[in-house]
Amino acid sequence: MKKLNLGCGLDIRKDWVNLDIADIDGVDVVHDVSRLPLPFENEEFDYVLCKDILEHLDYVPLLRDIHRILTKGGTLEISVPHFTSQDNYIDPTHKKMFSFRTFEFFVTDSTFKRDYYFDFHFRRILHSRITFNKGFLFYNVLIEPLINLSEQSKKLYEATFLSRLFPAHNIVITLEK
Repeated sequence: MKKLNLGCGLDIRKDWVNLDIADIDGVDVVHDVSRLPLPFENEEFDYVLCKDILEHLDYVPLLRDIHRILTKGGTLEISVPHFTSQDNYIDPTHKKMFSFRTFEFFVTDSTFKRDYYFDFHFRRILHSRITFNKGFLFYNVLIEPLINLSEQSKKLYEATFLSRLFPAHNIVITLEK
Protein backbone atom coordinates (compact mmCIF):
# COMPACT_ATOMS: atom_id res chain seq x y z
CA MET A 1 0.00 0.00 0.00
CA LYS A 2 1.50 3.33 -1.07
CA LYS A 3 0.71 6.22 1.30
CA LEU A 4 1.20 9.98 0.98
CA ASN A 5 1.51 12.34 3.95
CA LEU A 6 0.57 15.64 2.31
CA GLY A 7 1.86 18.76 4.07
CA CYS A 8 3.57 16.64 6.67
CA GLY A 9 5.56 19.34 8.47
CA LEU A 10 7.35 17.64 11.36
CA ASP A 11 4.98 14.62 11.29
CA ILE A 12 7.38 12.42 9.31
CA ARG A 13 5.99 8.90 8.84
CA LYS A 14 8.09 5.84 8.12
CA ASP A 15 7.20 3.98 4.90
CA TRP A 16 5.14 6.94 3.64
CA VAL A 17 5.94 9.53 1.00
CA ASN A 18 6.23 12.69 3.13
CA LEU A 19 5.58 15.91 1.19
CA ASP A 20 6.00 19.44 2.51
CA ILE A 21 6.88 22.93 1.28
CA ALA A 22 9.77 23.04 3.76
CA ASP A 23 12.95 21.05 3.21
CA ILE A 24 12.81 19.45 6.66
CA ASP A 25 14.81 16.36 7.57
CA GLY A 26 12.67 13.35 6.58
CA VAL A 27 10.65 15.12 3.87
CA ASP A 28 10.82 13.02 0.70
CA VAL A 29 9.26 15.52 -1.71
CA VAL A 30 9.62 19.28 -1.33
CA HIS A 31 6.64 20.88 -3.08
CA ASP A 32 4.18 23.74 -2.54
CA VAL A 33 0.71 22.11 -2.57
CA SER A 34 -0.83 25.29 -3.95
CA ARG A 35 1.16 24.65 -7.14
CA LEU A 36 -0.77 21.99 -9.02
CA PRO A 37 -0.61 19.39 -10.32
CA LEU A 38 1.11 17.52 -7.53
CA PRO A 39 4.30 15.81 -8.75
CA PHE A 40 2.74 12.32 -8.89
CA GLU A 41 1.25 10.01 -11.48
CA ASN A 42 -2.47 9.29 -11.81
CA GLU A 43 -3.69 6.68 -9.32
CA GLU A 44 -0.28 6.43 -7.63
CA PHE A 45 -1.46 6.31 -4.00
CA ASP A 46 -3.78 4.04 -2.07
CA TYR A 47 -3.98 6.38 0.92
CA VAL A 48 -3.53 10.15 1.29
CA LEU A 49 -3.41 11.98 4.61
CA CYS A 50 -4.21 15.72 4.71
CA LYS A 51 -3.74 16.68 8.33
CA ASP A 52 -4.22 20.37 9.13
CA ILE A 53 -3.46 21.65 5.64
CA LEU A 54 -6.71 22.33 3.75
CA GLU A 55 -7.66 25.30 5.95
CA HIS A 56 -4.57 27.14 4.68
CA LEU A 57 -5.49 27.27 0.97
CA ASP A 58 -8.07 27.13 -1.77
CA TYR A 59 -8.72 23.45 -1.17
CA VAL A 60 -11.10 22.48 -4.03
CA PRO A 61 -8.36 22.34 -6.73
CA LEU A 62 -6.17 20.36 -4.31
CA LEU A 63 -8.99 17.87 -3.59
CA ARG A 64 -9.43 17.45 -7.36
CA ASP A 65 -5.74 16.63 -7.74
CA ILE A 66 -5.75 14.29 -4.74
CA HIS A 67 -8.67 12.51 -6.39
CA ARG A 68 -6.49 12.18 -9.51
CA ILE A 69 -3.55 10.58 -7.66
CA LEU A 70 -5.69 8.20 -5.55
CA THR A 71 -6.28 4.68 -6.81
CA LYS A 72 -9.86 3.55 -7.34
CA GLY A 73 -11.07 2.53 -3.89
CA GLY A 74 -8.26 4.60 -2.36
CA THR A 75 -8.74 6.51 0.87
CA LEU A 76 -8.35 10.18 1.73
CA GLU A 77 -8.16 11.08 5.42
CA ILE A 78 -8.68 14.74 6.25
CA SER A 79 -8.27 16.62 9.50
CA VAL A 80 -9.34 20.30 9.57
CA PRO A 81 -10.44 22.72 12.29
CA HIS A 82 -14.15 22.74 13.03
CA PHE A 83 -15.80 26.12 12.36
CA THR A 84 -16.14 26.70 16.12
CA SER A 85 -12.47 25.99 16.83
CA GLN A 86 -10.48 28.82 18.39
CA ASP A 87 -7.63 27.79 16.09
CA ASN A 88 -9.52 29.42 13.21
CA TYR A 89 -9.17 32.80 14.89
CA ILE A 90 -5.73 32.41 16.45
CA ASP A 91 -3.84 31.31 13.32
CA PRO A 92 -3.63 34.12 10.74
CA THR A 93 -2.80 31.61 7.99
CA HIS A 94 -6.22 29.91 8.23
CA LYS A 95 -8.36 30.89 5.24
CA LYS A 96 -11.24 28.39 5.43
CA MET A 97 -13.60 26.97 8.04
CA PHE A 98 -15.39 23.63 7.92
CA SER A 99 -18.50 21.82 9.07
CA PHE A 100 -18.55 18.04 9.30
CA ARG A 101 -20.95 18.26 6.32
CA THR A 102 -18.63 20.34 4.08
CA PHE A 103 -17.14 17.27 2.42
CA GLU A 104 -20.56 15.87 1.47
CA PHE A 105 -20.38 18.25 -1.49
CA PHE A 106 -17.58 16.10 -2.90
CA VAL A 107 -19.39 12.75 -2.60
CA THR A 108 -21.60 11.11 -5.23
CA ASP A 109 -25.31 11.15 -4.34
CA SER A 110 -24.81 13.31 -1.26
CA THR A 111 -27.74 14.60 0.74
CA PHE A 112 -27.18 18.07 -0.76
CA LYS A 113 -27.83 16.82 -4.33
CA ARG A 114 -25.13 19.14 -5.66
CA ASP A 115 -23.10 16.65 -7.72
CA TYR A 116 -22.98 19.21 -10.50
CA TYR A 117 -20.82 21.63 -8.46
CA PHE A 118 -17.59 19.76 -9.19
CA ASP A 119 -16.18 17.60 -11.98
CA PHE A 120 -14.89 14.94 -9.55
CA HIS A 121 -16.55 12.97 -6.76
CA PHE A 122 -15.52 10.55 -4.07
CA ARG A 123 -17.62 7.43 -3.78
CA ARG A 124 -18.58 7.79 -0.14
CA ILE A 125 -17.74 9.07 3.31
CA LEU A 126 -16.32 6.17 5.31
CA HIS A 127 -16.10 7.98 8.63
CA SER A 128 -16.58 11.43 10.12
CA ARG A 129 -15.94 12.63 13.64
CA ILE A 130 -15.97 15.97 15.42
CA THR A 131 -13.15 16.16 17.97
CA PHE A 132 -12.83 18.31 21.09
CA ASN A 133 -9.88 19.60 23.11
CA LYS A 134 -9.57 17.64 26.32
CA GLY A 135 -6.96 18.70 28.92
CA PHE A 136 -8.41 21.20 31.38
CA LEU A 137 -11.75 21.09 29.52
CA PHE A 138 -12.52 17.80 31.27
CA TYR A 139 -16.20 17.83 30.27
CA ASN A 140 -15.23 17.43 26.60
CA VAL A 141 -14.37 13.81 27.40
CA LEU A 142 -18.12 13.32 27.87
CA ILE A 143 -19.29 15.73 25.16
CA GLU A 144 -17.31 14.18 22.26
CA PRO A 145 -18.91 10.71 22.29
CA LEU A 146 -22.39 12.23 22.70
CA ILE A 147 -21.97 14.56 19.73
CA ASN A 148 -20.61 11.71 17.57
CA LEU A 149 -23.42 9.25 18.34
CA SER A 150 -24.96 9.72 14.89
CA GLU A 151 -25.20 12.01 11.88
CA GLN A 152 -28.30 13.53 13.46
CA SER A 153 -26.52 14.32 16.73
CA LYS A 154 -23.70 16.03 14.81
CA LYS A 155 -26.25 18.06 12.81
CA LEU A 156 -28.08 19.03 16.02
CA TYR A 157 -24.79 20.08 17.61
CA GLU A 158 -23.81 22.33 14.69
CA ALA A 159 -27.29 23.84 14.27
CA THR A 160 -27.85 24.84 17.89
CA PHE A 161 -26.31 26.75 20.77
CA LEU A 162 -24.42 23.58 21.73
CA SER A 163 -21.67 24.31 19.20
CA ARG A 164 -21.15 27.74 20.76
CA LEU A 165 -21.37 26.48 24.33
CA PHE A 166 -18.97 23.58 23.63
CA PRO A 167 -16.67 24.65 20.76
CA ALA A 168 -15.11 21.76 18.86
CA HIS A 169 -11.49 21.34 17.86
CA ASN A 170 -11.24 19.39 14.58
CA ILE A 171 -13.18 17.40 12.06
CA VAL A 172 -11.68 14.10 10.99
CA ILE A 173 -13.23 12.65 7.87
CA THR A 174 -12.34 9.74 5.62
CA LEU A 175 -13.41 9.62 1.97
CA GLU A 176 -13.23 6.71 -0.45
CA LYS A 177 -12.56 7.24 -4.14
